[in-house]
Amino acid sequence: MSAVLAPPPRRAIRELPDELISQIAAGEVVERPASVVRELVDNALDAGSRQITVRLLAGGVRLISVEDDGAGIAREELPIALKRHATSKIASLADLESVGTMGFRGEALAAIGSVSELSLLSRTAGQASAFFLDGRSGELRPAARATGTTVEVKELFFSTPARRKFLKTDATELAHCIEAVRRHALARPEVGFAIWHEGKLVEQWRPATRDQRLADVLGQDLLEHSVEVNYSAGVIRVTGRAGIPDIARSRADQQFAYVNGRYVRDKVLTHAARSAYEDVLHGHRQPVYALYLEIDPARVDVNVHPTKIEVRFRDSREVHQAVRHAVDNALAAPRAAALNALPAPASAPGPAPGLAPGSEPYWQAAPAPRTQGAINFEANSGHRVADMAALWGSAPAAPAVFPVDRREPSPLPAEPAEPPAGDWPLGRAIAQLQGVYVLAENAQGLVIVDMHAAHERIVYERLKAQMDASAAAGGPSRLSSQPLLIPATFAATPQETATAEACADTLQALGLEVTPFSPRTLAVRAVPTSLAQGDAVELARSVLAELAQHDASTVIQRAQNELLGTMACHGAVRANRRLTLDEMNALLRQMEQTERSDQCNHGRPTWRQVTVRELDALFLRGR
Repeated sequence: MSAVLAPPPRRAIRELPDELISQIAAGEVVERPASVVRELVDNALDAGSRQITVRLLAGGVRLISVEDDGAGIAREELPIALKRHATSKIASLADLESVGTMGFRGEALAAIGSVSELSLLSRTAGQASAFFLDGRSGELRPAARATGTTVEVKELFFSTPARRKFLKTDATELAHCIEAVRRHALARPEVGFAIWHEGKLVEQWRPATRDQRLADVLGQDLLEHSVEVNYSAGVIRVTGRAGIPDIARSRADQQFAYVNGRYVRDKVLTHAARSAYEDVLHGHRQPVYALYLEIDPARVDVNVHPTKIEVRFRDSREVHQAVRHAVDNALAAPRAAALNALPAPASAPGPAPGLAPGSEPYWQAAPAPRTQGAINFEANSGHRVADMAALWGSAPAAPAVFPVDRREPSPLPAEPAEPPAGDWPLGRAIAQLQGVYVLAENAQGLVIVDMHAAHERIVYERLKAQMDASAAAGGPSRLSSQPLLIPATFAATPQETATAEACADTLQALGLEVTPFSPRTLAVRAVPTSLAQGDAVELARSVLAELAQHDASTVIQRAQNELLGTMACHGAVRANRRLTLDEMNALLRQMEQTERSDQCNHGRPTWRQVTVRELDALFLRGR
């Protein structure tokens, strides 16, 4: 027979002693030295400090000292400050529901004091001297100090040795402390911060503008490779900077989100920011950003986590939409427009030696035409394919022919027929390289364009605009289609046939009409208008393959952009297709007007700028 376990003896319910309660609270609030630094800097900021100095020994385990020049604590309030749930931040439930300060619970000092040797030194503006309070003995005596407060925390976790064993090396703990101060520094650029360790200054950030503080803390590279975010929607305002896809990282360690000045880790904000990068950043790369959300404190609950690093929004969908639109709008503007704001090179190269003024060598490209007419792409065989004017949104026009190899020098026109190259951010085309890249000259130097990637983005944005326009008109979201005079047939696999029959409505929404022609053959009878000149069979096969991987009932909602991206990839101009100069220039002008044209929809860059200074360095000019 199995032994019967005797019930445990009944224990009476009783109140816990205050010391044990404080240590339980310390287990929630104080995880490591960085937790103490965060709480003390919170209090310093709430006191209106303009300069905060953090001093550490042994990574903060032996000593954490936080000095500020804030309002200070009155003599009679010093003993109360160390009691549990004693605070000047809130006084009623209404205050709690609309907290505007960094701290509010009034338990940080009590919790820290229960696991360390804590002391306070503070002076208010109206006191004749400062006062020092020993947290262990309760001794209160006059001392010397300017207006402000100094909190010293010695021998952290000395009373709980088991907790102390869980700490890492001094270098690791120091890194966490620096990170805690860094997060505050990004939110409060008007406040100066200094961090000392073992008597040496390890970090210092002087008061500055927000952009300068971002550069000081995260590096100048972020400022140079990011776009400004400034968006308002009702009671919500989102500002900050969003890094361009070029500086995306493998880890999400450069993502900073603030709600009313408080650093938070929130799934709503993270998902909203990430979704804004979907069209320009693919795979597992992580974007870089610093976003500042300003919202009515009554619409966000900060009292949901002991460390106050998590929040809960009253209307999370409203916040998600605001953040997503803020980042999306910032990334949508083509960055090429910013090139015009940059100063031109100090000295432009003069005419080639041996040429008379007003002449040019035979290899120099002729000026780009004023017209941005229809684009006639030239196949490898040298024959013209059908006109793609619809793709470029311009009326058909016969492009001028500009031979690339002119053996006779031609005089420059007395007055150029087109705006100066500096007026075009991406400049004017001068050549095509290896059938893949377009080379253009602008005021800064040389622009190199991946023509397939750039054209793919243009087609993709046009397809999306058609879908949005269809939905805005009150009808279903669908692309306009063009019937084929002669259906394009192809041998289909059983899976392709089944997908075409099951997803007929979805295909129509995408501007495709694919019907059975025979038991083993499918016929493409209509294609999207913007892709009328593409390979109908290849397009249909690619879309059917995408549809086979998704639930057809929700494919428009869940994978519309992926499908449009596939269609755009097959509708874009291919590598090794020869383009004339006016076709290249039309591509450049369309890039300057198309949203997100700096990356293709696979996340690859579409163009790069090589400045004259960089070219000079390659040839050691000026040395």
